[in-house]
Amino acid sequence: MSAVIDGGVTTESAVPGPARRAPVPTWNLVVLGGTAAVFGLLVWHRRWISDDGLIVLRTVRQIALGNGPVFNAGERVEANTSTLWTALLALPGLLPGDGLNWSAVVLGVVLSAAGVAFALDGARRLFGGRARMVPCGALVVVALPPFWDFGTSGLETGLIIGWLGLAWWLVVCRLEARRADLEGRAWPAAVVLGLAPLVRPDLAIAGLLFAVALGVLEARRGWVRLVGLAAAAAVLPVAYEIFRAGYYGLLVPSTALAKEAATPRWEQGLNYLDDLIGTYGLWVPAAVLAVVGLTLALVATSLRRVSVLVALAPPLAGLLIALYVTRVGGDFMHARMMLPSLFCLVLPVMAVPWRRDLLPAVAVLGVWALVCVAGLRPDYGEKLGPNFIANERMYYVNITGVPHPITTDDFRGHPVAPDGAATVAGAPPGTLVLRGLEDGWSLFGETPGTPSTIVWLNLGVTGELSPLDVRVHDSIGLTNPLAAHSTSVPNGRIGHDKELPTSWDTADAGVTDARGLIDPTELGAAQQAVACPRTQEMLASVRAPLTFDRFWDNLAGAVERTSYRYPRDPLEAADCRTG
Repeated sequence: MSAVIDGGVTTESAVPGPARRAPVPTWNLVVLGGTAAVFGLLVWHRRWISDDGLIVLRTVRQIALGNGPVFNAGERVEANTSTLWTALLALPGLLPGDGLNWSAVVLGVVLSAAGVAFALDGARRLFGGRARMVPCGALVVVALPPFWDFGTSGLETGLIIGWLGLAWWLVVCRLEARRADLEGRAWPAAVVLGLAPLVRPDLAIAGLLFAVALGVLEARRGWVRLVGLAAAAAVLPVAYEIFRAGYYGLLVPSTALAKEAATPRWEQGLNYLDDLIGTYGLWVPAAVLAVVGLTLALVATSLRRVSVLVALAPPLAGLLIALYVTRVGGDFMHARMMLPSLFCLVLPVMAVPWRRDLLPAVAVLGVWALVCVAGLRPDYGEKLGPNFIANERMYYVNITGVPHPITTDDFRGHPVAPDGAATVAGAPPGTLVLRGLEDGWSLFGETPGTPSTIVWLNLGVTGELSPLDVRVHDSIGLTNPLAAHSTSVPNGRIGHDKELPTSWDTADAGVTDARGLIDPTELGAAQQAVACPRTQEMLASVRAPLTFDRFWDNLAGAVERTSYRYPRDPLEAADCRTG
């Protein structure tokens, strides 16, 4: 007989064995499945692609053309933070026209909804699998507009939600197997957990803690099994890290250099955290979920310690990820970098058993969710908010004049990028195109046999509108290796920490006369700085043909090259000093 505590939480010993495993109750299929479906519809309702998302799409198009995982042909720079997201879009990258843009949107919606569905079912299984469940923590995810916004956006947030939900579900399934004393296969869970740094590097925190929980669950099978699981988890990320060091010449993506992720920015990070918590009154669901969690812990005293460990792994991961994001200063996009943390924090109570003593708490959470859906939004709308934080989706909806900016044509309403892209597309080979005086575009040089280059901050839109054989650079180092290795602007805007003077790109292009756009003294200093031996070696690591010797040199010098910095001011860098 099953032992059910107050109609809700099933004990370890009460879980049915394989011969008596019951189907999922219809109630749970409808309620939990309906919750995931509603979330998917909300994400679809806010479909769009961000400037950073367009960076990913251009990289995928370069892969489809055979140029490799690069933003600019002939320049091996890893401009995308999520390796797995880029890989998932590789096949849709073969689609003509705007097929890739729409594939990124649809895949984001599907992965977001699937992640919530896996998370809900994981919570159901955690509490025994047979009790009637009601959404609880899931209401936080479904009600928060940032989850809707970044479920698409062309970025990896949908993949993050999908991966977290699947990883949690797989670990709980191994808990079920342990409860029923079943052997089963644990290697699929290990492989999925090992993908964490390929989904996004900071998710390695969650992957590690989930792996600890999996290791405890599988320890009864012996150390040989644990070593095998560790190998299964490590093979893909280790193999990719070797490829990264040899191909790109760095240990981390260029985005990590551009944002100087190793530099603490606590004050800005706390502002970013407050921007999220204060906007949506997240203290309300935090208090409610704490009460729910404590109640369940008290009534489920017969649950074994291993179940507690599994249940605690996601919240601990969420807290550590939030701490890391706060340390590095958060992000310039409202709430985006805190969404994985929030999702982790609510995973164990995504759904809870239908219990009379929990209904008041769930009802309070439901009221908060309705208020949140109805009207809680950042008060800065489409404008730049306090501490340089932006409601990125509203910004692009506003400047493009399109309610769902997704396709190439949708971004032709951008006030700056289309003219620049048209200018560089019509320019002779080897032309450097810069934003010039009086908000126009200036053309410099004509070097046959070399790619034309355009330099502009919104490189996602610029790259979307420009030919793939044109080199699109930014001043902050996402795709520009010169900017990535420069020092940062003190207390600069998060995500835009670097602002390399245009003289560097001008010198790199071999332009000797900037015709009044750049001071000749500064340009001369930039030419000397670019010619510095270590800078030339760094440029060779990304531009020289990829032979076996080049791959080996990149691999061997990756550690030193990753740490290489020089002053952003060319007058200071001209003597080849390091930053």
